Amino acid sequence: MEHYVVQLAGLIALGVGATWLSWRLRLPSILLLLVAGFLAGPVTGVLQPDSLLGDLLLPIVSLSVAIILFEGGLSLDIDELREIGRVVRNLITTCVLVTWVGITALAYLLLGFDLGLATLMGAILVVTGPTVIVPLLRHVRPSARVGSAIRWEGIVNDPIGAILAVLVFEVIVAGGAQHLTGAAIAVGKAMGVGVGLGLLGAGVLVFPLKRYWIPDFLQEPTRGTSADDLSPGQRDRDGTALPTRVSLPGSGRRK
Repeated sequence: MEHYVVQLAGLIALGVGATWLSWRLRLPSILLLLVAGFLAGPVTGVLQPDSLLGDLLLPIVSLSVAIILFEGGLSLDIDELREIGRVVRNLITTCVLVTWVGITALAYLLLGFDLGLATLMGAILVVTGPTVIVPLLRHVRPSARVGSAIRWEGIVNDPIGAILAVLVFEVIVAGGAQHLTGAAIAVGKAMGVGVGLGLLGAGVLVFPLKRYWIPDFLQEPTRGTSADDLSPGQRDRDGTALPTRVSLPGSGRRK
């Protein structure tokens, strides 16, 4: 039991330490996190996720990815699409297709992969994701318009790439492109269930917010990092905005 606790504590300490070191070295945190993960896992074997988590490994990974995408989605502003909507659309359609075809061709011609494996590799590598994009944006600091477009692409493209990879994998496992329809139907059903549960969860959350059933100190976790006008439940009866953040004296001053 103590061995598992030590490994879990070490995993957390390693992640925090790598993030802090990347800040000190002024490097994207994803770089040092990848290096630390490889060194602690496959290289030295100090941390062994399979033995540590067992059957819970895949559910925990799936839940972690869902939380990352959910948190990233809360940081998006739908009004930004009025200015960068066309750019985002091109990034998650044309760019994904070009990247997929390009990586597939390179894997097939240069690495000698068979066509199915090369296609799967291309589908996997089209994914960017907020865990990669956000640290890079924090390091590069592009203009507001460019940063917003890349952030939208990273968050929206993540599920698109995952669905594409699943489709390709299911076709390969099934034995050919003739099974593409069945795989697409299965993925479509899963997406439908996910969307339905998401809408249900949103409705369950909005209902108590509108009726002031959630106290102020619990509203911030339910709101995430979005704008202050998420729901009428965050305003007093007379329309006065309720305080949802605590500002320390002098926190807004510049030296």
